[in-house]
Amino acid sequence: MTTVGHIRNELLATFRKNPKIDYSVQTLSRALKLNEGTDFKTLVQALTGMENDNLIHPISEGRYAWGGTPKVLTGIFHGNEKGFGFVAIEDQDNDVYVPSTSTDFALDGDTVEVRTVREARPNDTRGPEGEITKVVERSLTTLVGEFKPFSDKDRAKSGFIGMVVSHEKKLKNFPVYVKDTGTMPQLGDMTVTEITEFPNEHHPKLMYGMVVETLGNKNDPGVDIMSLVMQNHIKTEFPDEVMTQTNDIPDHVTPEERVNRKDITDQAVVTIDGDDSKDFDDAVVVWKLPNGNFHLGVHIADVSHYVTEGSALDKEAFDRGTSTYLVDRVIPMLPFRLSNGICSLNPGVDRLAMSCDMEIDQDGHVVNHEIYQSIIKSHARMTYNNVNKIVTDHDPEVMAEYQELVPMFEDMVQLHQILYKMRHARGAIDFEENEAKIIVDDMGHPTDIVLRERGVSERMIESFMLAANETVAEHYNKQHLPFLYRVHETPDADRIKEFMEFIASFGITVPMKKGKEITPKQLQDVVTDVTGTPEEAMVSVKMLRSLKQARYSPDPLGHFGLAAKYYCHFTSPIRRYPDLVAHRLIRDYAVEGTGDDIKASWNKKLPDIAAQASMAERRSIDAERAVDDLKKAEFMADKVGEEFDAVVSGVTSFGMFVALPNTVEGLVHITRMTDDYYSFIDSQMALVGERTKRTYRIGQSLRVKLDNVDIDQRQVDFSLIPDENTPTSDLGKFVKKEDRRERRPNGNKPGFGNNNHGGPNRNQHNNRPRKPAGAPHQGKHYNAKRGTK
Repeated sequence: MTTVGHIRNELLATFRKNPKIDYSVQTLSRALKLNEGTDFKTLVQALTGMENDNLIHPISEGRYAWGGTPKVLTGIFHGNEKGFGFVAIEDQDNDVYVPSTSTDFALDGDTVEVRTVREARPNDTRGPEGEITKVVERSLTTLVGEFKPFSDKDRAKSGFIGMVVSHEKKLKNFPVYVKDTGTMPQLGDMTVTEITEFPNEHHPKLMYGMVVETLGNKNDPGVDIMSLVMQNHIKTEFPDEVMTQTNDIPDHVTPEERVNRKDITDQAVVTIDGDDSKDFDDAVVVWKLPNGNFHLGVHIADVSHYVTEGSALDKEAFDRGTSTYLVDRVIPMLPFRLSNGICSLNPGVDRLAMSCDMEIDQDGHVVNHEIYQSIIKSHARMTYNNVNKIVTDHDPEVMAEYQELVPMFEDMVQLHQILYKMRHARGAIDFEENEAKIIVDDMGHPTDIVLRERGVSERMIESFMLAANETVAEHYNKQHLPFLYRVHETPDADRIKEFMEFIASFGITVPMKKGKEITPKQLQDVVTDVTGTPEEAMVSVKMLRSLKQARYSPDPLGHFGLAAKYYCHFTSPIRRYPDLVAHRLIRDYAVEGTGDDIKASWNKKLPDIAAQASMAERRSIDAERAVDDLKKAEFMADKVGEEFDAVVSGVTSFGMFVALPNTVEGLVHITRMTDDYYSFIDSQMALVGERTKRTYRIGQSLRVKLDNVDIDQRQVDFSLIPDENTPTSDLGKFVKKEDRRERRPNGNKPGFGNNNHGGPNRNQHNNRPRKPAGAPHQGKHYNAKRGTK
């Protein structure tokens, strides 16, 4: 009789020889020539022992595969139009590749459980492969799409009036069949459809639902933007109870509201905003002190006084999280009666404020500060343009108009320079991008894209807002009180290691002590080293990819990009819910005290507020970018066939992204680089021609021709115009022999080559092949007043 130990050794040899093959018990019995009943029983015992030792795992009843029990992880599924997808796991660099046969009918954005069936192998760039075992939560409850009616015959046969088809490629293959529920859209109408049944084994490519709202025909003015707004689940209308509460709020400061507030209406505070701004939530004042230091007062509209905790207004603001800024409109977090009225620091009228006074020395350090509730009166509604005309252009006409304020503006510039120098010295990383404004006519059609560089006044206000945000965060942290922070954590060690290897190819080295984390100053030094060099753009993009995304948190984790130990958002409560919460915290501690009950209450509430605010911010940014991309595509639609100067903004295995001077971006697919066969060198972020050795990298200038514009998909496609003067390199030596693919007989290149997962390209898991994660989005600068620092 064969022993368990003998069979176990035979089994180990079999599984190790063929680690990718799974076996049934019967197959193993035949392979080991175990025909007797007692031997079969011993085989089962051996298999059970190997399973208990985590050497093999069951994949179905009576079948086993090599390796321990696969891990089941929870993550977000990113689907591709071709059926496959990837599951992004929090705190895990490599996404799990899921073939089309293993998605369990998950849709893009769904939260899923995924079981790993093949781990990432050492020294292999491919990530793990898995299968989805459960859809935990659907990301879609409604779908925005175009209505296509059925014929009378098909209606009678199917019981459905038509189908709604999304314009998004990731969902286009999953039409929603809708029944007659009283709302009867017309051909081409964009609709909001509630999904009642998702894909399953009975209808794997179909969903069922009912139309709940018709937005209008897809060609009607404004419907294109509204479709994207609804698609991103951004609310556009305020509920009746919210408007009732809003309308009950006085449009002026009442005598009762002045109690227990410091009246500083005599101070020459001013607002400085864009020409077209309607809501003013921050005002500043600066003067020099006798000791040579500066007084900086940052006074913020006290929105939390009017938006009381737990009220209908508060719940709506919590849900919205932020205002959304589109090319032709603002979708506000608060009703306009508040944001443009009593909460706006309009000139010449008293307003309630939350103030942060700072004394700042010549080194940019805050040596004294006070945070308090106040009453202010703006002495002037200034614009960035006019302040720049005063402090940069010295325009005599504008200087004469604001002659009483000119000395203060000059002091402000001096203080800004001190603050900037201080931030730079400690290691703050500053990435500059031009801001692009898309001009549209009354019908919503884009007529121009205007670039605007930030001037001194914009940078100056940013410096003042940063100073206030840091001061407030540090104040409450040092009092050991619960608070809501804006955090940007230290990058992961693996990503930094990869970045260091990348810059080493340019002769840049960063001294790193073993066991020590990278510092912002070290990365800032890299930026300084490459400024003005051909490598500047690609090093900046690679660095951005290495950094984490900023978010909100009740934990004071610091802000790596700003090199700030303490940081919060305090300065924009009209448009950001976390700032409103910061004001509410300040008032609570000032009025109710800092006892254990207050602290316990806030400790319980802040994690949910932080998570919701971070999610709402991401949602708003996605909508803003989608609308920008839509209007940029529309702007380019009548220019097909024209040639343009461009700069490479991203390089991938399937081609390269290019940016025009007007910030329009598009893809040069690798099949449209016809002068050579190009290989992607991931470690060098380069495409290299096999024959010509022509090399394309981020930041490189080139000439392209516009081939196609798909407005619905927000997609712009270019082809490369070959240039004999294109830089060449020997980077082709990095191409592995096994990665070289045979040319097709017609000379065209395969469309999408290998990638980090060895399967279909991860960068195309949404609409189309997308820009590599972390690459900057052209034409938008999110500063401290409005944005995401």
